Amino acid sequence: MTMSKDTKIDILDESMRSLINLVGIRVLEARKAKSLSRRQLSEISGVSQRYLVQLEGGEGNISIGLLHRISIALEHPIEWLVRSDDAFSEDLDQLIVRYQNADASTREQVRRLLEPEKPLQDKMQRIGLIGLRGAGKSTLGALLGEKLNIPFIELNQEIQQNIGMPISDVIAMYGTDGFRKLEANTLQHVISTHERVVLAVAGGVVEDESTFTELLARFNTVWLQASPMEHMERVQAQGDFRPMADNPQAMDQLREILNARTPRYAKAELHVDTSGKSVHDALSDLLALISSQNIYN
Repeated sequence: MTMSKDTKIDILDESMRSLINLVGIRVLEARKAKSLSRRQLSEISGVSQRYLVQLEGGEGNISIGLLHRISIALEHPIEWLVRSDDAFSEDLDQLIVRYQNADASTREQVRRLLEPEKPLQDKMQRIGLIGLRGAGKSTLGALLGEKLNIPFIELNQEIQQNIGMPISDVIAMYGTDGFRKLEANTLQHVISTHERVVLAVAGGVVEDESTFTELLARFNTVWLQASPMEHMERVQAQGDFRPMADNPQAMDQLREILNARTPRYAKAELHVDTSGKSVHDALSDLLALISSQNIYN
């Protein structure tokens, strides 16, 4: 029996609708599994929130280019978003949930098993501390360096020493783009001159994709976390009251920054929550986690 042209078109249209609906479901599932809001996914992928609403609702006829952006942001291969294997989908969804609920040590073991081709020597025995200001990077980094008997470097301090002026002056003179280039160059210098080092980087390093990717590839990265209130209190305890000065919205702005950066900070291999902990306890947690990963024996 030969189908008419109209019948073939109807079948193709139905197939396309099914595919668009499948992609929407997969994007929604992956976004929820990563605990991302649409706003956060929009910021990471560069795809508008309005379009994400249409896509997840099965109404977005997305281009390959945009779908590629979303797949990168969700850390899923693009083929997973369009594959119609229900059994595969269910199994993968269960694995995603189990991975999300696992502790940092287990997540790192899974990563190493799934990426056997990644040369471990690339990271040597370098440890990179990331997180917002006030998380404890400087304090814990210095103490960690002493405990492990390796150098401790603050990337911003290294930039200041190399260029001979404070970071605020660097940004005023060269702009944010100029500062990011100096940051990237200084990071490369640290990598080329240190196989063993504890490095504390500014919280905004995650805003530069290439520099942050290099950091993740060449360092055993640790995200030092804290509550927004503790971030603010610790900065003020250091004698810096500028964040709150004449700015009643400072705390709300800090929460927005933390929420926006959380998906990027979460790419670190190890996570240590310093909230409500003394320096001694936070350092003990950090040392135990590093020891569990056999970074330093």
